[in-house]
Amino acid sequence: MRIEEIYQCFLQCDSVSTDTRKIEPNSLFVALKGDNFDANTFAQEALNKGAQFVIIDNKNYYTDENKMLLVADSLKTLQELANYHRKQLGLPIIALTGSNGKTTTKELINCVLSKKYNTKATIGNLNNHIGVPLTLLSFKEDTDIGIVEMGANHQKEIEFLSSIAEPDFGYITNFGKAHLEGFGGLEGVIKGKSELYNYLIQNDKTIFVNLDDTLQEEKTDHTNRYTFSLEKKSDVKIEGISANPMVKIVFNNIQIHSHLIGIYNANNINAAITIGKYFNISDEDIKSAIENYIPNNNRSQLIEKNSNQIILDAYNANPSSMQAAITNFVQLDAANKIAILGDMFELGNESIEEHKKIIASLENESQIQVYFIGKDFYQNKSETNHFAFFENLQSFIEALKKTKLSNKTILIKGSRGMALEKTLEII
Repeated sequence: MRIEEIYQCFLQCDSVSTDTRKIEPNSLFVALKGDNFDANTFAQEALNKGAQFVIIDNKNYYTDENKMLLVADSLKTLQELANYHRKQLGLPIIALTGSNGKTTTKELINCVLSKKYNTKATIGNLNNHIGVPLTLLSFKEDTDIGIVEMGANHQKEIEFLSSIAEPDFGYITNFGKAHLEGFGGLEGVIKGKSELYNYLIQNDKTIFVNLDDTLQEEKTDHTNRYTFSLEKKSDVKIEGISANPMVKIVFNNIQIHSHLIGIYNANNINAAITIGKYFNISDEDIKSAIENYIPNNNRSQLIEKNSNQIILDAYNANPSSMQAAITNFVQLDAANKIAILGDMFELGNESIEEHKKIIASLENESQIQVYFIGKDFYQNKSETNHFAFFENLQSFIEALKKTKLSNKTILIKGSRGMALEKTLEII
């Protein structure tokens, strides 16, 4: 079936779904296959639940020629449909990627631009080869600007996602030590994330750049770029940055008091300010949008519980974001500090060494009691007085039950798979 025909069916639907548990009335259901499932088997169930059309790629389940669209590959069709839709709408699209801060930056940009435009952005972290197409297909004729987050854990992924989304603007938050196993080291991360730059440069599009990041500046030199900086001449001049614990930004003599914790969030805010200025959002609206943004989903949240101040940053972790969180925590003007740190995943052969570096960075911070949790931290355990090591979360929780914490400032940081937010039930 031709993509033009499928597109006409898509236009009759209100939404797109790949999960029969979340089917909405008058939706288009796309039956995808995975290692342990084949959604073709749920095609009829999707129709029974209210789907208007179903895209399938297994003829054994083709039972309704009026409602079922039989294709060679459902995933490829989803991606082609998204690109076709993107071309039909022709709206400006901002793409962003990077090792840390993608989702927070995306949310901030959306808040700022929505002050003037009807914007639509990636929901949650639907930023892969399935999530990006679903995001594009959520854009409507009345969408003024689309904001697309792109994630990757191996080479050529950002290149592929760029070919689907065809962005007009792009921003890379940073190059950090994330997904080292898939990328093959830090140089692989830089090469992989820079695929967004490659697309934008080849197509003469606009790049938003933090000039205080030397590598970002070098990679975008002599390109069509719009910049921000605290230290250098730029399109948007940031006049001041502080965080104790909430980030405060000064630009154009305006002070922005955010609800984001940690100096590492400053450039996420600066990017949103810069993109807002590019799209002619007033300074007052930029300030209002950022000050009203409240982080959630375990990302840099400040929680008060039983006299304790808790910085919960347990959504994800890699060596770059972990070190940034620690550096910020060390400089906080607070007494009775405790750090609860969980293993960092997807580091491959560099995992033990990277965990060792994190431990070493805290050896001289004797004013902070540190609890290291997970097998990689445990393999590097030492007898340092202010350190304690636990092989898994459960053993730490059992120990925590015997300890009453009060009037503490606590950092909780670890990879999503560590589920460190469970410690909140005990603290």
